[in-house]
Amino acid sequence: MTRVQANLLLLLAGAIWGAGFIAQSTAMETLGPIWFIGLRFVVATFVALPFALWEKARAASAVRPVNMAGFVLTGLALFAAAVFQQIGLLTTTVTNSGFLTGLYVVFTPILTVLVLRRRPHWIIWPAAFLVSVGIFLLSGGTLAALTIGDLLTIFCAVLWSAQMICVGVFAGRSGRPIALSLVQFAVCGVLGCAAGILFEPVSLAAIKGALPEILYAGLFSSGIAFIFQNVAQRYTTAPQAAIFLSSEALFAALFGVLLLGETITPAGYAGCAILFAAMLAVELVPELLRTRRPGLPVEV
Repeated sequence: MTRVQANLLLLLAGAIWGAGFIAQSTAMETLGPIWFIGLRFVVATFVALPFALWEKARAASAVRPVNMAGFVLTGLALFAAAVFQQIGLLTTTVTNSGFLTGLYVVFTPILTVLVLRRRPHWIIWPAAFLVSVGIFLLSGGTLAALTIGDLLTIFCAVLWSAQMICVGVFAGRSGRPIALSLVQFAVCGVLGCAAGILFEPVSLAAIKGALPEILYAGLFSSGIAFIFQNVAQRYTTAPQAAIFLSSEALFAALFGVLLLGETITPAGYAGCAILFAAMLAVELVPELLRTRRPGLPVEV
């Protein structure tokens, strides 16, 4: 797979997540957020299982214990990010949540430098700024007064960045991106259902009422989209992946218009254009200006 193909796969994952935002928001009408997280990832585990068995049958060797530990760590980061986002939505607005979650495009290159000691291509920094501006405009161009929910959502963005970095490290190191998907889904499913039993009431009627959203999120938003992410990140970098996955905000707005009859303001259209320009810059500039400088290794 080429880098261009990998980035297009990440763009498709962003589109699936964008549509999934609608399912996620409507599911909360009947089902608690923790139960929704747990059940969607249980479904995602069963989606990934046959592909993981197929991958295992063709693998040259078993997954090493250190990589398996990394798979579990990735799942913990994913679960924590999902939980902080859902809890944050209880005391913040959807507008604030959408913008603040998108800050992972800024945190990912920062964590890449601090944790992995890898310097992203210079275009990542202006592109991350443009993406932040684009999401801000797309979400309405305003922020309400910051609440505890906003702070939780900012921490969620840091955790999303950590999850992306873990995927980049362990999917590439192990050569088993679907096994990574299976393990992280299982971790989220088990922890989500266990936490749901402890902290949230649930009934069969509530699960039945949210079943279409659970199935969509489990099959597509969790199962297929995260598998796309894990496979694609073997051929691109975490900072680039963050840029392309941020298209989730663009597609969420688009599907909101098409499916829910929502409208996009002129500022929102400007935000869409800025997001698109940032993704084009990340894809084209490294190809046009391939330079390496001494010091930390540069990730293209």
